[in-house]
Amino acid sequence: MSYTEDMSSDSLLDHIDARTNLAGTNKMEILLFNLGSNEKFGINVFKVKEVSHAGKITRTPNMPNGVDGIVSLRGHVMPVLNLARFMGMSEVTPHQTMMVAEYNTHILGFLVKDVDRIIRVDWDKVRPTEGMLSDKAALITAITNLEDGSLVSILDVEQILSDAFGEAVVGNVEKVEAGHDLCVFFADDSMVARRKIAETLDKMGVKHIQASNGQEAWDRLRTMADASQHGGKSMRDQMQVILTDAEMPAMDGYVLTQNIKNDKRFEGIPVVMHSSLSSDANRAMGKRVGVDYYVPKFDSMILSSTLRPLLT
Repeated sequence: MSYTEDMSSDSLLDHIDARTNLAGTNKMEILLFNLGSNEKFGINVFKVKEVSHAGKITRTPNMPNGVDGIVSLRGHVMPVLNLARFMGMSEVTPHQTMMVAEYNTHILGFLVKDVDRIIRVDWDKVRPTEGMLSDKAALITAITNLEDGSLVSILDVEQILSDAFGEAVVGNVEKVEAGHDLCVFFADDSMVARRKIAETLDKMGVKHIQASNGQEAWDRLRTMADASQHGGKSMRDQMQVILTDAEMPAMDGYVLTQNIKNDKRFEGIPVVMHSSLSSDANRAMGKRVGVDYYVPKFDSMILSSTLRPLLT
């Protein structure tokens, strides 16, 4: 069963920071919007600060593909990405509704035709997109269905921004002493993020095991813990840190953390949440379920400096 909330654009996101009661429930809230076609799209509501009229967009030289220009909104100058144009879709009339998103402490605008409403769905009803063959599949991180059976495609914001503005560069990360004996387990549904995390850990000289969503991560972690228990070994001797994204299909990072913290076999292994959702509300959600450290995406130096003292 999905939860829907019909609100005007002005009041749509008034109470987002109060939605911390979703932590540990394996539910997410999606802001539905459309790009002028029959397709329905969604974005995690925690990524969106507000919805407004775009106003005057100033074009600048050498803009990346899909970027219409920049706009000033209450003291913030931000790039504006035309989602329809970026995804190869035509606009019958110019889109003027702007979703103002916060990503990795940066503010930017996404132009859309209009927004619809917020729906609340169970993460286990949100499916990865493996096997999708459409041209837009690479820009979609997951899909889910509304009660009427219609499909909602959830945007992969990290992939879109990587394609539009280029990937973050992994800096000159120092190696960890005795790194060959150390291991980090990480889970993230974004291929861009997994690639950058792996690159950072490789430069640190640390072994790593990865999973592409929370459910896959929990299944693998339990299998490893079962084997360790059977062999009379400690999981702490096999991995030193578990790094997780917040929002992932099948099981989110909050429930994954809760499961880890409720299983004594993982005692002593810190959980680091590595997420583009950087608001106080998201940090509060992480704290409620036992997240030990919180790192915003994606800064290899901050990530490595957070992990380094834990890799002992």
